[in-house]
Amino acid sequence: MEYQNTIQKEFRLTGPGLHTGRTVTVTVKPAFEDFGIAFRRTDRTNIITQHALADLVGTTNRGTTLGSGRQTIATIEHLMSALHGLGVDNALVELDGGEVPILDGSARPWLLELVRVGIRPNAAPRRAYTFREPLHFEYKPTGSVFDLEPCDHFSVHCVIDFPNSVIGRQEADMNNLSEYPASIAPCRTFVFLHEIEPLLHFNLIKGGSLDNALVYVNKELTPRQLKRLGKTFNKDVGNFKVHDGVLNTTDPYFPNEPARHKLLDFVGDVRLAGCNLNAHFSIYKPGHKANNAFARFLMQYMKEHPNQNPENK
Repeated sequence: MEYQNTIQKEFRLTGPGLHTGRTVTVTVKPAFEDFGIAFRRTDRTNIITQHALADLVGTTNRGTTLGSGRQTIATIEHLMSALHGLGVDNALVELDGGEVPILDGSARPWLLELVRVGIRPNAAPRRAYTFREPLHFEYKPTGSVFDLEPCDHFSVHCVIDFPNSVIGRQEADMNNLSEYPASIAPCRTFVFLHEIEPLLHFNLIKGGSLDNALVYVNKELTPRQLKRLGKTFNKDVGNFKVHDGVLNTTDPYFPNEPARHKLLDFVGDVRLAGCNLNAHFSIYKPGHKANNAFARFLMQYMKEHPNQNPENK
């Protein structure tokens, strides 16, 4: 019998949030069986524990945000991805702020801490849902498509398709979660250089830097724009260079790192369906909005078909 997992002991990581720029300390703690993954803000007088479930997500603008109002917890996807990738079923995540730190833009810092403290079984069978029929879901606002095929484990084939020659169409695969630590977790978030100014205008990516993201250049910027970007990120624009469409502030780990990072995000977002999912997923043009809509679709499907898998009773 496969048992649920939690972590051996708590750990902490501190860093700025990607969008707010505020320094936040996250403490990840062990939890008892059937607890699930939950988040709690300790900087609020009215402390509420919010479980990481798709139907409790408030917004998905450049990240996945849990909750609403003064209790929101933003950018949870990389931490959720690491927990899912290492098979952690139960954990309590406490924060002294409203956004999970961006760290290096990937799930790797979280994964390294999870490996360091260790994972132990809970005293209860693992909850997993095994699908018995294929499913198809489309999120028309972004042209995203999700196909699910029955499988005895979790696997993903991801396709992204950008209308430019810098990234264009890329594919990435994860045949099972054993591939996650080396092939998916290190892959960093990415942005197009021409997107940075508008994001700053809308009070986003205040905690971002040109060192914790892959920056793609698919549109020539004016000297004035480059000067402003250099000032914003404290960089000498004279040292900016572009190689194969990527700004030289950081180098890709993989030729298809954007597709792998989108797969990383999906691993985190789909875990908000509430349990482990045994299926092969073929995903086209995933994103946080589409991922959340798909996870809600899966939650509803599993609610309507509760007896397909004896482990889900």
